[in-house]
This record gives sequence, C-alpha cells and structure tokens, in this order.
Amino acid sequence: MKTFHKMLIAGSLLAAGAGLLALPQFAALPDEPTPAFHAEAPKDALPPTMEASIFTDIQTFNAYVVAGRMKKVLYQQPCYCHCDRSQGHGSLLDCFVSRHGSGCDICQKEAFYSYELTHKGVTPARIRESIIKGEWEKVDTAKYAKNYLPPSATPAK
Repeated sequence: MKTFHKMLIAGSLLAAGAGLLALPQFAALPDEPTPAFHAEAPKDALPPTMEASIFTDIQTFNAYVVAGRMKKVLYQQPCYCHCDRSQGHGSLLDCFVSRHGSGCDICQKEAFYSYELTHKGVTPARIRESIIKGEWEKVDTAKYAKNYLPPSATPAK
C-alpha cells in the first residue's frame, strides 16, 4: 500500500511538472502589469534605430528595417520580453535603438506584428490591444528570414 501511495504522489508531481512545461514561457498572467509603453504618439523627435546593415542575419536585418520605418508605432507598444524591467526600456522602440532587439525573438515578433497590422491600416492603440492579448505570438518570422527588405522603401513613421 505504501508503494502505491508513493507512486501516486510521484505520478501527480510528474503530471504537474509536465503541465507547467506546457504553458507558454512568457505568457502574461492575468494580474501581471502590462510592460511599459507610451499611450500617445511622441511630440518630439525619436532617437534613430540602429542601422540594419550592421546585422548579417536576414531576419534581424529586417526587424531593424521595420523598426526604423515605424518608430512612432513601436514607441506606443509594450514589449513582452519585459526589458522595461531588466533594461529600463520605455517601449518596444527602445529594443531597436539598442542591440537588444537583435537577440530577442519576442521583440522581433512584436515589431513584425506591428508592421503587418500597420500595413492593414490598424491604429497603434489597436495594435497595442492585440499585443497585450498575445496575438504577436502567431507571427510567422520565416518569411522575414528569407529575403532582405529594402532599407529605405518608405519614410520612417
């Protein structure tokens, strides 16, 4: 009977551990505060993003191209890698003003997500709502890893 009880406890612990592993690593908890962002477009000039050409990885290059084109939009978005806590960032834009965005899949996905929605005419406020809901996680970054985007096809927004 003792052996059965121990096996039951071990099985329960194993199942609980597997359940925790199945949860998304960066999923926002319901009571977790939204990362830093700006609710409105900036009134002053924004800092430049890092030059995309310094990155040899195609996806990273494209993330910095996109960020440079959409500075006002990214300024209004939170970043769910929580770099506001770890690096003092004030919005998603800060990830691309520094090298941080080059090594962070979350930052890149959120930038590509913002880019895609902006091209569909979605406002920064609506983009922010869907980022907060986790919709950015569905972005397929494979298409951004194949071909280089032109670095200055459109003026920065």
